[in-house]
Amino acid sequence: MRAPTVRFLGRRLRTGGLRELVLLTALTLGLGVGTVLWPMSVPLDAMVVPLVLGSVFLGPRLLPWFVVFLLAVFALGVARQPALERLSITAIAVIYLVGLIVMLVSFRRSRLGVGGAQGESMLVDLRDRIQRQGELPDLPDGWYAESALRSAGGTKFSGDFTVVSTATSAGGGSRLDVAVVDVSGKGAEAGTRALLLLGAFAGLLSAVEPARFLPEANEYLLRQGWEEGFATAVHLSLSFDTGEFELRSAGHPPAGHLESGSGRWLKLLAEGPLLGVIEQPRYEVVTGRMRPGDVLLLYTDGLIETGGRDIDRGIDRLLGHAVRLQQGGFTHGADRLVDQLGAERDDRALVLVHRR
Repeated sequence: MRAPTVRFLGRRLRTGGLRELVLLTALTLGLGVGTVLWPMSVPLDAMVVPLVLGSVFLGPRLLPWFVVFLLAVFALGVARQPALERLSITAIAVIYLVGLIVMLVSFRRSRLGVGGAQGESMLVDLRDRIQRQGELPDLPDGWYAESALRSAGGTKFSGDFTVVSTATSAGGGSRLDVAVVDVSGKGAEAGTRALLLLGAFAGLLSAVEPARFLPEANEYLLRQGWEEGFATAVHLSLSFDTGEFELRSAGHPPAGHLESGSGRWLKLLAEGPLLGVIEQPRYEVVTGRMRPGDVLLLYTDGLIETGGRDIDRGIDRLLGHAVRLQQGGFTHGADRLVDQLGAERDDRALVLVHRR
């Protein structure tokens, strides 16, 4: 039984549990002894250092016990102080308050089952892996596309996202499918739901025919049973060979289409209900063709709903800024539009497709 025990302890050490606990315990004991023997050099509030480090590196099973141990050592150190001045009393209150906060955080983390640093790393890795599914691929010669995303408050989690898929069309040519989705809520509030939907919608986009994407996405969202769990979406299916496209919308703002021949921007409004609201909805399709020089813009309402402005005026303002891109070219145009429009308190997403 000795070898399995050694292997088990080795796994625990490698995964960051007992090793950190041993080091933090030694640090706590050292500081506790220091506060008694050299109170002028090692103040009482130095005990906050292992307390904070424990909240970062220890898992939810070990952290509460470590906090109890640290506070016990701290209490012994307090009892051995020759005299407690006002500063020392303040330090005692701070240490116990921080300990209480760490305990509460530990109980919340117990739902995840891993320590703070490891849990945060897992969440960031999951977010990055899922969001890569929304990155635009390299397009054939003569085509250019880019996307831009900004979240409310500048966080890395947003309620707006894009999903992308390339496939072979029925006629044998290549096809681009891209959907821009806006989940109810903003920023980190909607971020977790957006991550779940992003992964599911990315799978749907590559698995079903274009006409079935929004109905299937609606059915998936209904099955989640979320309160206020609706979303809007616009779906573009574009043939690179012919330039023909199909556009479908689920309660989403109209797309913008620049016809290079006339130089006019048109609003392409496809009727369809929100995702996650009603069963078996019907989504109309708007068809068109992109000729050399044409541009399509897909965006979320964060770019057009600012300061109580009427939505139609917001769309006109967006297209007005897009007109200015025609002079300098559309390269990096998505970033420029997103940075110029909307408000930082709203999530904003935009996809630009240009046939050169």
